[in-house]
Amino acid sequence: MQRYSIFSLLRHAIGGHTTWAPAWRSPPLKESYDVVVIGAGGHGLATAYYLASEFGITDVAVLERGWLGGGNVARNTVTVRSNYMRDASIPFYVKSVSLYEGLTGELNFNLMHSKRTMIDVVQTYPKMRELRRRQLTMDIYGSTYEQISTKEVRRRIPALTGGGPDARLPVIGGMVHTDAGVNRHDAVAWAYARGADARGVELHQQTAVTGLLRGRDGAIEGVATTRGIVRARKVAVAVSGHTTTLTETVGLRLPLRTMNLTAFVSEPVKPLVDVVVNCPDSGFYFSQSDKGEMVIGGAPDMGQSFRRDIKQHVFEDTVTAMLSLFPSFKKLKLLRQWGGHVDITPDASPIMDETDVPGLFVTAGWWGGYKAVPAGGLTLAHLIAKGEPHPLMAPFTLSRFRHLDYVMESGTTTAR
Repeated sequence: MQRYSIFSLLRHAIGGHTTWAPAWRSPPLKESYDVVVIGAGGHGLATAYYLASEFGITDVAVLERGWLGGGNVARNTVTVRSNYMRDASIPFYVKSVSLYEGLTGELNFNLMHSKRTMIDVVQTYPKMRELRRRQLTMDIYGSTYEQISTKEVRRRIPALTGGGPDARLPVIGGMVHTDAGVNRHDAVAWAYARGADARGVELHQQTAVTGLLRGRDGAIEGVATTRGIVRARKVAVAVSGHTTTLTETVGLRLPLRTMNLTAFVSEPVKPLVDVVVNCPDSGFYFSQSDKGEMVIGGAPDMGQSFRRDIKQHVFEDTVTAMLSLFPSFKKLKLLRQWGGHVDITPDASPIMDETDVPGLFVTAGWWGGYKAVPAGGLTLAHLIAKGEPHPLMAPFTLSRFRHLDYVMESGTTTAR
């Protein structure tokens, strides 16, 4: 893997930047591998990288039906945080945030990671009680969360001019999560891809998996693709909202429901907000990108859907809520909008486990899975390599649904 640095930049500038090697190879697709990872998004690429870097498993193929990093990893609001509620969730996301902070150096790729801080703007007393409870739990695991006054909220977010004492939902205070940050989603995908490729992992774009294959013993045998059959002793499904589309090809049903989650950005403007703003009572959140765009998200469309665009009523609800607290934003023009499909479990917590089909692994159920990419990849790689759950992922196995041992997580950004 070629090293990126100021010196390599200057050296290649002499040749007009025509001498750079490809970021990753495009090898021919083999007939079999030790491990096949389906999905070249954040979780799939991170799993492949850690299989090679942490466990020395390099006979791995990542199969992607489109282009690398073109799925849900490119359709999010890039917020990284660990302010969750449950004992099972907080250590996992604390680990993920800490991994994110060191990825630029580890992967030799500038992720543009910025530790912004997240401020929850609180407008109801039940929500304040819930977040105070979350604060006390987070303190146990070393994740930062601190209550601040309404005056301090407005000082830190000068654009917050709505939600006064006479408003239907007045601002009554806030919570500050200093560990939160943002980074570049495409850089995360490219960095993991470079790192995995450098360690021998093969990346195959435009290779759609059409079905899973089982052997006579019932175990996974490989996958059927648009380029032929690929054999593998172990297969990991990391395809977000399309998880059930694949698992049902071998008769496996999972407790997942796919929904549409949308976001949109404004035209670039001068700096207005230097933190991530979350308004859980109103159901929206936003941050300002390095280019000046307001990156805005809201609640999901609760109907089951595989669509990748935005529904007008969801857009209108989010904008209406945002303008009630930030009325000056009505002057902003919409630049672009997008949607992604996420698969959600009954308890809003992920599934990372080997399924009832021996050799078939899934990472699914991520409600806001971008922040979990490093820890999700590391722990799934541990399970695939060692055959036993990593301690951080042990609570998120499929067995919890059989025993009603749910991890009821209310710490999702738009949960209300």
